[in-house]
Amino acid sequence: MAARKLFVNIQVADLDGAKAFYGALGFTFNQKFTDDKAACMVVNDDAYFMLLTPAFFQGFTTRQPCDLTTHTEALFAVSCASRAEVDEIVRKAIAAGGAHAMPPQDHGFMYGWSFYDVDGHHWEVLWMDPSHV
Repeated sequence: MAARKLFVNIQVADLDGAKAFYGALGFTFNQKFTDDKAACMVVNDDAYFMLLTPAFFQGFTTRQPCDLTTHTEALFAVSCASRAEVDEIVRKAIAAGGAHAMPPQDHGFMYGWSFYDVDGHHWEVLWMDPSHV
């Protein structure tokens, strides 16, 4: 089976603001799939987040998006190469306008910390000891 790519579509209230937020965390954007309705945020060569304006997002579903001030739609988790990188990304997220979600969690072989982005999406940032994977 060929490797699959992952595209996660999330609604953002302010596309330019979301791009600035994620850019501050070090993410880049594929300009071929970015316009005034959507931005393709690159996680790696096989994983992307499509940041969609509300009207564009609504065109992909018949359901209402959840209220991120009171509900969690999902936990988006990204891995890091070190504990220090976990801390760095969360600190950058807070400095760029995000908010703390949960306190840091240290399980010895795994360390994680989390934040809410500027729209309220819950992000988990984690490091796992490669000898335990």
